[in-house]
Amino acid sequence: MATHKPLPRPDDELELTRQLLKQEKKAEFEYYRNKVLNTSLEDRRKEGVCWYPIELLSHKISTGERYVMDVERIGRPNEPHVFTAGKAISLFVNDDSNSRAAAVVNWVKGNRMRFTLNGDDLPDWLYDGKLGIDLLFDEASYKAMDAAMQSILLAKGRTLELRDTLLGHHKPSFNPLPPAPEGLTLNEPQVEALRHALAAKDVAIIHGPPGTGKTTTLVQVIRQVVQQEGQVLVCAPSNAAVDLLADKLSEQELSVLRMGHPARVNEDNLPYTVDGRMASHPSYKELKRLRKKAEEMRNMAFKYKRSFGRSEREQRKMLLRESSSLKAQAEQLEYYLMYDIFEKTQVFCATLVGANGHPLLQEMRFKTLFIDEAGQALEPACWIPIQMAERVIFAGDHWQLPPTIKSYDAAREGLSETLFEKCITRTGAARMLEVQYRMHRHIMEFSSREFYGGRLQAAPSVAGWQLLPDEAPLEFVDTAGSGFAETLDPETVSLYNQEEARALYKHLSSLLERLNAAGVVTEALEAGIIAPYRAQVKLLTEQLPNQPQLREALPNLDINTVDAFQGQERDIMYISLVRSNERGEIGFLADVRRMNVALTRAKKKLVVLGDSATFGNNPFYSRFLDYVQEIGAYRSVFEWMYD
Repeated sequence: MATHKPLPRPDDELELTRQLLKQEKKAEFEYYRNKVLNTSLEDRRKEGVCWYPIELLSHKISTGERYVMDVERIGRPNEPHVFTAGKAISLFVNDDSNSRAAAVVNWVKGNRMRFTLNGDDLPDWLYDGKLGIDLLFDEASYKAMDAAMQSILLAKGRTLELRDTLLGHHKPSFNPLPPAPEGLTLNEPQVEALRHALAAKDVAIIHGPPGTGKTTTLVQVIRQVVQQEGQVLVCAPSNAAVDLLADKLSEQELSVLRMGHPARVNEDNLPYTVDGRMASHPSYKELKRLRKKAEEMRNMAFKYKRSFGRSEREQRKMLLRESSSLKAQAEQLEYYLMYDIFEKTQVFCATLVGANGHPLLQEMRFKTLFIDEAGQALEPACWIPIQMAERVIFAGDHWQLPPTIKSYDAAREGLSETLFEKCITRTGAARMLEVQYRMHRHIMEFSSREFYGGRLQAAPSVAGWQLLPDEAPLEFVDTAGSGFAETLDPETVSLYNQEEARALYKHLSSLLERLNAAGVVTEALEAGIIAPYRAQVKLLTEQLPNQPQLREALPNLDINTVDAFQGQERDIMYISLVRSNERGEIGFLADVRRMNVALTRAKKKLVVLGDSATFGNNPFYSRFLDYVQEIGAYRSVFEWMYD
């Protein structure tokens, strides 16, 4: 009979998690120190943690009276870098003063970046010399997570009950299943997940494999709960996930408030931010008038710098009193506006670490908290909003991308196990969505068997869809024996495979020829290329201009790492596995969750290129090779590469 390992005591488990978080913070700071603090400007550029020099294209005042700046990288254009939306950065001038200003990245497109300054004013050194951007260490997130861990260790009352239930020490309880609400356009497993979530007293989990409509289901659950409870808190680990939910919930005509730094919010969501909602409030003009008048009075008071008599002194006092009174009125009105906005909000949307970032939100208590993309969330981050709620509804998939952890030891000792995973295995509170609306059944089937117990079904609308009637939906192109060896880039210590990249473009060009011959409008197709290594992404990106017909035929072609494609889909997807060596080393490609994401992005055509001799000894890839043989999807590169 199988024996189950006893669960650790909650206090012991949480204390260990807290210590592992400290290890992770230390590892991330070491990375920052080695790559940014203790390195030359040239080395920082090579590492992709610095843009220098940059050209200032424009600046403007955005929502919330903050300065937004657009810049372009003119030094080392197209080099790989680590900057993405939401990252904390430091704008600097390369002169003796080494003056700096903190900011947050709004977006990065090619060699252009938009960011929002944290301060209220433009730096006075903006035109004093060549400008650059460095990566900043984000200490605030670690402080928020550590504070949450300390607090949850000392939990009392309902928070203590909920904590111990989530960790598997109490069985979660449920009300009787409510009837399905009328007018829902959900399938049977989605309706079951919705009813299950509505019945939960402590915790419910919506397990959403790729393409199964997890977000659609979650939005409907949120809509139903708002009708019952009035206000809910909705969180996710990333700003992109929060923005998507805020969009979808607004489409349902719910009143949404998007918490967080405006720079970390998608531009379409700015009207839902605190600043955006303030600016559209009927009393906002009066607030601006009071602030302006207070500033005018203050300026008048200090108009006379030198010798002035008693009457001038009295006049100054009067003006300062008036300015102070107007400022107090403005602050009172601002608080009223804020309170009014919060009172009328139905859905508060925030990242996990930003959930208690606003003073008014910190004081609130919610009946229900929703955490989306919970399979990507570090456990300490989840405890931040959980302390504000009576019950939690998780949504996610622990078989897709895990949270990014820099400390190998912290990951190995347990930090990589998410609260979502613990809840799925310990509470039995999960319902899985089983019908997917993305992939041809041959693209879906391997992941279904490998990760989801063979329970995934392809919806009839997608089960047989193809680019052409005789075009195989899945191909594995084996490069074994071809001599396509991997190469290490000494600068970035990343890997690339020149010949595999060439083979990929040849295969894609051949596919496009067949599609064009059949009259398919390829310009309307969305295509992507996934490479697990940044050096291969760089190589494929640099080679693309040498393929003018391909670029013309597929203007919507994206090339990136697996992580960048999480949550996305494409009509056509190519995967370049890169690794090819005699030692059978596959590095982090042994992380099967990452490969699950890669293999489930394609809708109608998936082509995987790799060396079976290198990958074949790994059990996961061995089963994948068996599967492609089973459905007749195996090809050798020799079949067409050397025609």
